[in-house]
Amino acid sequence: MMTFLGNKQGFCDGLSRRNFLKIGAFGAGLTLADMLRLKASANNTPAPGAPSRPKSAIMIYLPGGPTHMDMYDLKPDAPSEFRGEFRPIQTNVNGVQICELFPLQARMWDKFAVIRSVVSVDEHSDSLVMTGKSQRDNMTANHPSFGSVVSRVRMSNQSPVPSFVSLRGMSRGTEPGFLGISHRPFSPSGPGIQNLNPQPAVNAERLSDRRSMLEGFDGVSREVDANAAGMDTFTHRAFDMITSGGVRQALDLQREPQASRTRYQGVEQFLTARRLVEAGVGCVTLSYGGWDTHGQNFQAMRRQLPKVDQGLSLLINDLSERGLLNDTVVVMWGEFGRTPRINMNAGRDHWSPVMSALVAGGGMRMGQAIGASTARGERPQDRRYTVPQVLSTLYRTIGIDPATTFLNGTGRPIHIVEDRNPVSELI
Repeated sequence: MMTFLGNKQGFCDGLSRRNFLKIGAFGAGLTLADMLRLKASANNTPAPGAPSRPKSAIMIYLPGGPTHMDMYDLKPDAPSEFRGEFRPIQTNVNGVQICELFPLQARMWDKFAVIRSVVSVDEHSDSLVMTGKSQRDNMTANHPSFGSVVSRVRMSNQSPVPSFVSLRGMSRGTEPGFLGISHRPFSPSGPGIQNLNPQPAVNAERLSDRRSMLEGFDGVSREVDANAAGMDTFTHRAFDMITSGGVRQALDLQREPQASRTRYQGVEQFLTARRLVEAGVGCVTLSYGGWDTHGQNFQAMRRQLPKVDQGLSLLINDLSERGLLNDTVVVMWGEFGRTPRINMNAGRDHWSPVMSALVAGGGMRMGQAIGASTARGERPQDRRYTVPQVLSTLYRTIGIDPATTFLNGTGRPIHIVEDRNPVSELI
């Protein structure tokens, strides 16, 4: 069996976010070939708006709720109990300032943009930012994740590379919802990656023998059942996914030059995401750190923000140098912001009325700060945007019409995102 394990992440509500998915791998249960068949057996045709050369998306999730006041929306003129310990620095774009712990991003802000006026909900879940629906709403809506929609729209793609890869295991925000299990992400966590490796004792000749053996079994099946289709395209593609090694090689960071691995030390997921996009994956999601900073917020930020700065700057620079930045949209956000007022434990608590979202690439208009929060960072002051509007913009950017509908479990057509007015400043 193949077991996909998510990372265990504890939050202040006392719950542990570890989810798992088991599927068979060339054995009993759901095989890789079965997964490919499921994708092709859906009744709908690919949705309109799919580009001829599909763009990719990298979705970076900061679990726990990152503090907007100490990252991209500093308030140096606010009282000390609001502004905190960090100071803003000027970026290479006139008029845009960000946290002093982000010097690498500051020097290349012409390749970034931030939306400082996004409203959210108070839930420790990635559901809203990855599906457009809160976890509470998804108890009945069962809405698909962004990556699962990418998988569904591009299901006719015959590439052995999966459309959707999660580097952080399974969560509500990676689930396919009513689109079905065939649009769950491939997740290499735990022992799952071993399923992409050919067995040491099975050389190319023996693998070919096994393929012939399956064809033989199919011959027997045809004699028993005249409707049996024999060894089909999906079994061939399953074998191809193993033998071609595209995903396996992308996940193997030892294939990256030593100098590059050294640069990405401590933020290797950003490097893996870049390699997966290069291999042709349509959507990659990853997470970094823990941001539920009810206490000692500034100590945690001093540890984590430089690493985020390192990972983001390297990722965007590499995509740009390889000519992939215009074809890859990047977004980084968490579930909500944190309280503008610092609490008695030198922390910041949950704050859903406003948060920030960082975006880059995809051919969008970069080098700007969109919207503003009030003087103490409490609510949007102008250009109020919702999470679904940001997702709608990302869909447009990678060539998927946000007005696309799919049938849910009751046969009702459901839009992939409800609030489809885009973030106009990015387009």
